[in-house]
Amino acid sequence: MTKDLIQSRLDALRACMQEADLDAIWVNGEENHLYASGFYNPDGALLITTDSAFAFQDFRYIEAARREIPPELFEVIMPEQPRSVWLPMLLSACGIQTVGYEDGTLTCRALAALQRDCPGIRFTAIGEMFQRLRSVKDAYEIDCIERAQQVAETAFAQLLPRITYRATEMELAAELEYLMKKNGAQGISFATIAVSGSNSSSPHGVPRNVPLEKGFLTFDFGAVFQGYHSDMTRTVVIGKADAPMRRVYDTVLRAQEAVLEKIGEGQSCFKMDQIARDIIDQAGYAGTFGHGLGHGVGLEIHESPNLNIRSGDAKLRVGEIVTVEPGIYLAGQYGCRIEDMVCIVPGGARNLTRCPKELIEI
Repeated sequence: MTKDLIQSRLDALRACMQEADLDAIWVNGEENHLYASGFYNPDGALLITTDSAFAFQDFRYIEAARREIPPELFEVIMPEQPRSVWLPMLLSACGIQTVGYEDGTLTCRALAALQRDCPGIRFTAIGEMFQRLRSVKDAYEIDCIERAQQVAETAFAQLLPRITYRATEMELAAELEYLMKKNGAQGISFATIAVSGSNSSSPHGVPRNVPLEKGFLTFDFGAVFQGYHSDMTRTVVIGKADAPMRRVYDTVLRAQEAVLEKIGEGQSCFKMDQIARDIIDQAGYAGTFGHGLGHGVGLEIHESPNLNIRSGDAKLRVGEIVTVEPGIYLAGQYGCRIEDMVCIVPGGARNLTRCPKELIEI
């Protein structure tokens, strides 16, 4: 991540701070720590003021932080005294009276401790400040997400010929995670889903230590590259698909392709969900698509915007990356989901997922 990119993010944050009448913001969330400083530390904290920035790191991270955080933009500090001593002194020296905090990540106990350490300072929640900025990705972020997706797809292609009837769901989930890391993933986006037969009727079913059931086998997985996630779902068949299974699969695919044809800049998030839902409902599967159509992806696996029936009048913006993942789940029988990630571009969208979607029988 370049110094210029970090500077542009600090400029955007400071503009938001000015709008909110804040003297500074206290950043404790690991994703926002990375977003604002270019350095990942799950236990670090940042203080960003209108004209300066400080990164507080402990001994475990200080050497890497000094190497990776641009010294022209942040003063990297390893405090040697209790926070109740150094933070009030710093705030006073900078003339800080009002500090914004991440109410989505800071616990009540941690907020109380901040207030106790800094008497006389007014702490105020910043709400969706970071989420609004992070929902629109820059070129660096789009590249990282696309590379994470390429890693995931390569791993999936390598896994398919290794699937046997004797394999268990847990084995396949573990193998897929291993292959993603072997192909360059920094980590996995979330606990890999590999569910077969009756277990596939649960959208977020947990892999079991049992041999694969015949019928649908759904994989939901993603890789992490430079802190950025990917997300995809593919459903294959163990054995042969009968006519009802083919109809379910074809309906899900048709619903997804209908959205992919329409999705783009300025489109209603609610309407995208409705397009897929109407196709599934009209095919006779009303009530079987119980989750939203999609969500944003970035430093977190679920980010803004959301594509669902509660999206209101939200419209898609250039630079947002969202999933398109309709599904049909027949309780006690099986389920099917197909998921791609798309990047919203001027006049349309670019599909970041290149994995084939024809029905595979194993």
